[in-house]
Order: sequence, then structure tokens, then C-alpha cells
Amino acid sequence: MTLNRRLFLGASLAAVVARPAFAADHPELNLSRSGLALRGVDPVSYFTDGKPLKGSSDISYEHKGGTYRFQSEKSLALFKANPDKYLPAFGGYCAYGTAVKAKVDGDPNIWHIVDGQLYLNITKSVDRVWKRNVPKYIRDANSNWPRIKYQ
Repeated sequence: MTLNRRLFLGASLAAVVARPAFAADHPELNLSRSGLALRGVDPVSYFTDGKPLKGSSDISYEHKGGTYRFQSEKSLALFKANPDKYLPAFGGYCAYGTAVKAKVDGDPNIWHIVDGQLYLNITKSVDRVWKRNVPKYIRDANSNWPRIKYQ
């Protein structure tokens, strides 16, 4: 086991145990038991406000098995016009975890936009490791995701 993988597994053990269970019908999405994506954070807010903002339960939209919440009707309209632009990579699972073939929760408050794509990580310590070589971890995660996304 590589040092990075050991660091990841050790740093994220508590978060893995506490992570919300994904909806059984959509293992490729990091969802709560009720099907809520991004823990209710508006996916558009990362791009328009530069930070994650809680969405409203009154302004929600189901997309490919996940329920997304939005802070405004304008935000919802932007999402509907181009959902792929706003969806997090790897179904909202941890980008670093995906890079090391571990499918674990992504925290919507630990995020980056790289080349127009939203990435989440599980903890700040894992995020520090990920930031050491973002291009490599994105390449590795993209390579691993097709094999682990439905596990």
C-alpha cells in the first residue's frame, strides 16, 4: 500500500464511517438515503458565488436519480440549461479517493474547480495531499472511475 493511500485511509476513516449512505438505486452518485445530492448544497453556487451555498428544499430538481437543491430559481434555470457544467466529478465522491480506487464521501465544503469541473474531497488533510499533484490525481481518478462507479 502506498504512503498516499495509507494517509488517505487513515485520515478519512472517521469520515468514511460517518458518511451518508448512497441511494441503493444510484451507487454512482453520492446521495443521502433520501436521494439528496451534495448534502443540499446548490451545485451552481460554486460557479456563480465562488462558494457552496445551501439550497432550498422549496427549489429542488431531480436529475438522473439525485435530488439537487438550489438557492434561487435563477440557479435552478442555469442548472437545467447545462447540468453537466455544474455536477461534481465522480458523482460527488472524493476526488482523491477515486484516484486511489477508494469510493468514499466527498464533502461539499472541501472543493475545487479545475478546468471548469467541480471536485470534492473528504477531509482537509486528504485535500492537502490531493493538491500536491492535482493533474496526476485527476488523471488517475478519471482512469479508475469507470471501474468503481457502480460498486
